[in-house]
Amino acid sequence: MTRPIEEIEDETGVVTKYRRHLNGRGRVASKAKVHPSAFIESSAYVESDAQVGQNTWIGAGSWVDRGAVISDGVFVGANVHIGRGVLVGRGARLGSNSRIEADVRIGDQTRVERDTRVVEDLGWSERRRQSPADGFAKAA
Repeated sequence: MTRPIEEIEDETGVVTKYRRHLNGRGRVASKAKVHPSAFIESSAYVESDAQVGQNTWIGAGSWVDRGAVISDGVFVGANVHIGRGVLVGRGARLGSNSRIEADVRIGDQTRVERDTRVVEDLGWSERRRQSPADGFAKAA
């Protein structure tokens, strides 16, 4: 079943096409890759070129920016902003109202407390730095 596409114009006049995700009512940009088992809550957005892995939960009001990669089994609380190019490792937990700044890497099983602003890598081993794509979400 194909979901209808809607166009939303941002404050700069850029129009992005979104489709409703099958699991949940969140909006997913047409060029984003989201695993079918991921759940995107209402009022959550996943931008173009972002990837969301299997069994991942994106909470209401959260925003996954362009180029972000969220691995399998990640929980993203409500109203979390995940910046451009962020990499989130398997099983990580991002608390509500958190902000993960651009190009930050969050390691496997890392917990980010609610209301936290993350500006540098957390729980990211040297092995991961050498191979950042290893183990991350596969294209859905």
